[in-house]
Amino acid sequence: MRLFKDKISIIMPAYNEGAHIYQNLKETHKVFKKAKIRFEIILVNDGSSDNTYSESRRAAADFPNIISINIASNGGKGNALKEGFNYTTGDFIVFLDADLDLHPEQLHYILRIMRDEQAEVVTGSKHHPDTKLNYPASRKILSKAYALILKILFNLPLKDTQTGLKIFKREVLERVFPVVLCKRYAFDVELLANAHRLGYKVIEAPVVLNFRRVMKWGRIGIKDIYHLGMDTMAIFYRMYILRYYDRVLERSEESKDCMGIK
Repeated sequence: MRLFKDKISIIMPAYNEGAHIYQNLKETHKVFKKAKIRFEIILVNDGSSDNTYSESRRAAADFPNIISINIASNGGKGNALKEGFNYTTGDFIVFLDADLDLHPEQLHYILRIMRDEQAEVVTGSKHHPDTKLNYPASRKILSKAYALILKILFNLPLKDTQTGLKIFKREVLERVFPVVLCKRYAFDVELLANAHRLGYKVIEAPVVLNFRRVMKWGRIGIKDIYHLGMDTMAIFYRMYILRYYDRVLERSEESKDCMGIK
């Protein structure tokens, strides 16, 4: 990872991860410290009902470059990531799930892909041919079906949008976050579809995923699937019928021009 001289900010949204969040923050800190680069870890407690926040504060006290942020009530992963972004100072922004089913060590390889492919966005993909999965068959079926729907609706050059490991150049999030409305289910889709629509190069990278949860569907239930579908259709409606994103982005660019901001 030393091939990157810029600073990297890692945002980790967490909900009821108190049992292992201290160790996961410690492990993530160790990976980046070993790489000898400038980094910061932003842990965002998303209204947990357990000791996630107190344990993350303990980690922040024990290790430099860890910042613990608390959101009083659960607002969803997307909301937590947007809040965490407000505290970042890095040139590259990493989204990393706090459960560490995706170990941060693999960021070495993904950052290299980002550099070699000259991409602005890299998202981990469960369906990349080089990906290694320990993942329930039911989740694989759901993920592939959803990827097909997204290809039809948005022509995204991605087979997977939901994997919890993504890297962005800062300018992408600065430009796209203001138009993102989803806070929970289809947040990733709204973010990636708009980045792609604006012409940023969005690519996939293989990951090693060790799914450790014992539930058949992980944390996804029938209601979650329903809301994911509804949010996805709402994004399609805003993008192609209302042209909401185009109008908001155009006003933003015009405002910057008036203020002389490049």
